[in-house]
Amino acid sequence: MKKSELPQKLCATCGLPFTWRKKWARCWHEVRHCSERCRRRRSRGAARDSVR
Repeated sequence: MKKSELPQKLCATCGLPFTWRKKWARCWHEVRHCSERCRRRRSRGAARDSVR
C-alpha cells in the first residue's frame, strides 16, 4: 500500500492531518492526536481550565 493511500485523521489539538502508523494498527479508532506533544498539550490546557 502506498503512503498516500493510508487513512488519515485530523488532530484534536492542532487540527493538522496525520496518517495511520503501524504502531496504531490495533487502536486506530481511539487515536485522536498526531503526536505525544499534542496529547500532552491538550491535557495540560484542560487541567488549567478546570482549576480556574
